[in-house]
Amino acid sequence: MDFWGITIGLAAFWIAAAVILIIIEAATMGLTTIWFAGGAIAAAISTLFTSNIFVQIAVFIVVSVALLYLTKPLKAKLKIGKEKTNVEAIVGKTGFVVDAISPAAYGQVKVGSMVWTSKSADPKTLIAAGTEIVVVSVEGVKLVVAPANG
Repeated sequence: MDFWGITIGLAAFWIAAAVILIIIEAATMGLTTIWFAGGAIAAAISTLFTSNIFVQIAVFIVVSVALLYLTKPLKAKLKIGKEKTNVEAIVGKTGFVVDAISPAAYGQVKVGSMVWTSKSADPKTLIAAGTEIVVVSVEGVKLVVAPANG
């Protein structure tokens, strides 16, 4: 195979592709190119049996797709690419109301050492200052809260 004016064997091409994909995977740590590296290794092995580039490409595609399909549940279990941010971690924490939260206006709550603009999870409920609250969710930069006692 002639690659940019250099003649290389197909096995060397597939191995080089696998090495590059593994380096990219090591740099990103997100299980994004590892499947293709596996496909490239399988294609390199296929050069022992055939010199037909179309067969090798087919092996590359089939093995890459199979690895992607078979390891997708593993990616979900490892929670790769899904890290809880500080804002998401605040859901479920308790705090107290600094400025009353009314159905018509936002109030402020203190959770930990931070003061947040917030609204009530029940839009008809008034939550008075000093009331203990629990964070139900986060909407943008505002907390949605409910009284902790019920």
